[in-house]
Amino acid sequence: MKTKLFFYYLLFIATFSVSLANAQEAKPDSVLTGIYITSIHDIDFKEKEYTINFWLWLKYRNKDFDFMQNLEIPAAKSVTKSFSTTDTVNGQIYLLMKIQCVMKDTWAIDNFPFDQQRLRLSLENSQFDSKDLMFVPDTLGKHFDPRFALRGWQVDSLNISSGIKAYETAFGDPTVKKPHTEYSSYKVKVVIKRDAMGLFWKMFLGMYVAFLIAYMCFYIHTDSIDSRFGLSVGALFAVIGNKYIIDSSLPESTTFTLVDTLHGITLIFILGIIVATAFSLRLIKKDKIKQANRLDFVSAQVLVVAYVLLNAWFIYQASQG
Repeated sequence: MKTKLFFYYLLFIATFSVSLANAQEAKPDSVLTGIYITSIHDIDFKEKEYTINFWLWLKYRNKDFDFMQNLEIPAAKSVTKSFSTTDTVNGQIYLLMKIQCVMKDTWAIDNFPFDQQRLRLSLENSQFDSKDLMFVPDTLGKHFDPRFALRGWQVDSLNISSGIKAYETAFGDPTVKKPHTEYSSYKVKVVIKRDAMGLFWKMFLGMYVAFLIAYMCFYIHTDSIDSRFGLSVGALFAVIGNKYIIDSSLPESTTFTLVDTLHGITLIFILGIIVATAFSLRLIKKDKIKQANRLDFVSAQVLVVAYVLLNAWFIYQASQG
């Protein structure tokens, strides 16, 4: 009996030792990773891309990682390595690279031109998964040059982190039973905010001028009722043309953006001016001149106040969002 207990005890110790050894062997190697962004430029809304230049350094001990060949930037349209240097200190490899990437990204244009964009950059090793390699962010010092020119934008914040990127595929590996693999990912998120007021007036000035032209119809004498209709209809088409011009510089969106809202409000109010003019014409045909003039006066005050308040409200909401 004692012999059996002793045998089971030895078996337990051996099993525990093997499990502990396997757990220690399964611990992935860490890669200390840092980044310093020198410029972000060529932000293209229509093509949903931007260009970023940065220095990247990696410190690790496993020589098999070979980041010169296995560095993967998943969302990059193109990657250009203009400089690289490798050094070894106390058995640790130090790799420094200067990289330029053309990145594909999605834009949040609901509040355009008062928009805030989140530019995302992630790095992986294409050969080793999370069982063998884990990125560790190097948080020492700054991560971007505050002097780099990002025309029309301001850098609001920059965050670096690491995580796990899951792929629901085995990439054709027959030894993997479940189509699921995980890779360590080094993540960079840059939040930029647009300097909007200049661009806003540049894009919407034509729309507001068109509305004011239509609004001035209320101050044209009732004898020139044809001119009033002509100006209103012309302003209507001017607003539609202005919207098409702005839409041509933006990516397609299924949501109702600030551009759509302001143009929609303007079209509705110009339509209101045309309706008010039609009622005024009807009163004039009945020789009710005073009532027609009063309708013009009341309509002019109500429409302009409502139009200004609605525009101010939606612009304020977009600028705060």
